[in-house]
Amino acid sequence: MTCSVDYGYAVSRLRAMENRLLEPGVFQRLLDSEDLSSAIRVLSETPYGKWILEQQSEEKFDKAIESELLYIYSETERFVPDPGLYFICRLPYDIHNIKVLLKGIFNQKEGGKRRMDLLTGLGNMPVDEMVMAIESEDYRLMPFGFHRTVPDCVSIWDQSHDILQVERVLDEALFSLQVKIAGEMPFEGVRLFVRSRIDAENIRNLARLKRMGFEAPQAASFFHNGGSVPVEKVLSLLNEPFEGWERFLSFADVSKTLSSVQEHTDLDSLIMDLERSIDDFLSGILAKFKYSAFAPENVLHFLWLKEIEAKNLRILLVGIGNGADRSVLRRLLRNV
Repeated sequence: MTCSVDYGYAVSRLRAMENRLLEPGVFQRLLDSEDLSSAIRVLSETPYGKWILEQQSEEKFDKAIESELLYIYSETERFVPDPGLYFICRLPYDIHNIKVLLKGIFNQKEGGKRRMDLLTGLGNMPVDEMVMAIESEDYRLMPFGFHRTVPDCVSIWDQSHDILQVERVLDEALFSLQVKIAGEMPFEGVRLFVRSRIDAENIRNLARLKRMGFEAPQAASFFHNGGSVPVEKVLSLLNEPFEGWERFLSFADVSKTLSSVQEHTDLDSLIMDLERSIDDFLSGILAKFKYSAFAPENVLHFLWLKEIEAKNLRILLVGIGNGADRSVLRRLLRNV
């Protein structure tokens, strides 16, 4: 197991790669763009330009964003001593791909279509291998315990046709894996980040379930263990007005996600601002390690910043392409 002192070289490499992070001025220029073509031209002047040139159409900007992320992950894997650091970051993409493949199979059985175009190459497991394993029902070589999780999901669908329960099982697998991987590394900041992500996801689910009118017995299975706030505490808030959530959670850091979204009269606009607040909260957890030359958490911080950058670009480019109000788009941006 590596120690913090082994990360001097890795952190110096990350510092050199920070020139691939977009400056706030680029996002302002994107906001000022008249249309999608203008925005793509602005983005072409950045490190994303190489990937944009490879696309046949400006509407395929998402592929360019994915290519940049894939490049970043591939580069960091070359010099990061602990693979668990990027495993944690890439696991959500593995779970996403499993969801896409399973939903496609379920839809096809009912006469629907599959959406293979939604698969991403950003996961830990190569897409081709995952497709072959799931389509052939030969799960034995799937990593991270997926060889057990995937057949469990298929069984749930066969018995209940409840896609929400399938997604719940996969989300639970994601967070359990992240907790396990973080626990195997001697880095408290990594464990704190994973716990905070679980807390944040539980708060996000709490708001969504309240909007959907779920009662506590129905909602219980959609909250995840492993965070700093006990699931029972989160579940108890379902029957409380939103205005009181921050007070009830004041003992936990995740309450900061609620402090900036109190002035809302409806849950729809609240959830939109809560999403941004959660991302900003998680960014803040990792930012404190930025000035430590030997902190392994710098790896997570850099990868997280690239993920947030990608999210901001998708928000802007999709919004600009659809003629969205620029002030609304500005409000949705994270850490800018």
